[in-house]
Amino acid sequence: MDTPAALPPAAESEAEELLDPLTGPAVTLDEDQLERFGLPFSPRLALEPRSYQREALRRWLANGGRGVVVLPTGAGKTVVAFMALEQVPVRTLVVVPTIDLLRQWREGLVTRAGIPADHVGVVGGGERTPKAVTIMTYDSAAMPRRSLAQYGLLIVDEVHHLPAPTYRAIADKAAAPWRLGLSATPERTDGAHVDLAELIGAVVYRRLPADLARSGHIAEYGEKRIFVDLSPDERYRYDALMAEWKWYLATRRSRLMGGNFFEQLIRQSARDPAARRALQAHHQARMIALNAEGKLARVEELLRSHAGEQVLVFSEYNAMVGTLSHRLGLPAITYRTDPDERRLLLDRFRAGRYSKLVSGRVLNEGVDVPNANVAIVVSGSAATREYIQRLGRVLRPKRRRAMLYEIISRRTIEGRAARARNPGRQ
Repeated sequence: MDTPAALPPAAESEAEELLDPLTGPAVTLDEDQLERFGLPFSPRLALEPRSYQREALRRWLANGGRGVVVLPTGAGKTVVAFMALEQVPVRTLVVVPTIDLLRQWREGLVTRAGIPADHVGVVGGGERTPKAVTIMTYDSAAMPRRSLAQYGLLIVDEVHHLPAPTYRAIADKAAAPWRLGLSATPERTDGAHVDLAELIGAVVYRRLPADLARSGHIAEYGEKRIFVDLSPDERYRYDALMAEWKWYLATRRSRLMGGNFFEQLIRQSARDPAARRALQAHHQARMIALNAEGKLARVEELLRSHAGEQVLVFSEYNAMVGTLSHRLGLPAITYRTDPDERRLLLDRFRAGRYSKLVSGRVLNEGVDVPNANVAIVVSGSAATREYIQRLGRVLRPKRRRAMLYEIISRRTIEGRAARARNPGRQ
């Protein structure tokens, strides 16, 4: 069980007193703060928070209203933000990574957080209407001339994006004394997540999917890896390409020691044809493993065994999305799908008119995906974040047990990446 870090008894008691009962603001603004950040209305939650959401907010308030809350996809991270706004009733900026999230947050702030519609503004996606509570895309907030000094509470959704060089200026420009970051997976492969402590605050609360499933807050679930063999032709090409890659490593790696090996190799490839060929060989071998022909038959078998259930099929690359859609007759969504068509497909999936849907990375983050209870990952990356995001798509509370299948090409770098990401799972 992923147990949240303990608070000092005094802080725990203070936070408990602030939020029991959960009514009225927990923060009293001084005269200067009231004049600078005060809202012309009082937010009122239109929902009953779950126990872990209450606890997350307690931890955040006890940390001075700064910090990151880590909850699985589908566990209601935004509810914690709505609670924070009620308890710290000040002008608020919500920063989100996608246009879809602009719409979702605006709807949630009005219908669930009790914010009057005429006080909710949007900046991004063609809209420029800042209000007392404003939702803004990362790109809009990071614009050099964008002023963020008028907001007292900064809420950053998918906060793992914030330490990126392009976006960290958002935290620097904001004058907000209160800051809340939300993420299912705050860790970054470049290690920059350590900067979140300075930009937004340290992690104050974290729960794992298995923890919330045991307590009944999200669906119970299972995970299963299914291994497939490469065809003889695929195996021949894969082994030849990997041999080229390994030969380069054996003969040149000593020149690239220290720091991030792949980054150094990419820089080296700009002037070294052998490095370019090695990188190309590695990439082509990976494509063979991720898009192996044998995976199609296994997807078809799984779809038959879950014929009466809502199933999401994920692939890392759009070429495989197209192949699955064409051969198996599945509706598909990629980044190229027109927004209106995407909404139509998701609405039909939500209504049960479609029971199967295949997608690329576009549904990983920032899209309100309808409820499903089976996910099939045909090809994925080595990143833990993407795996957890896809698992989260089937974890919303339900009576039926959720299931995630991961189809992996045997004896390839894909299998090694999966084991490295989660060595204990079979």
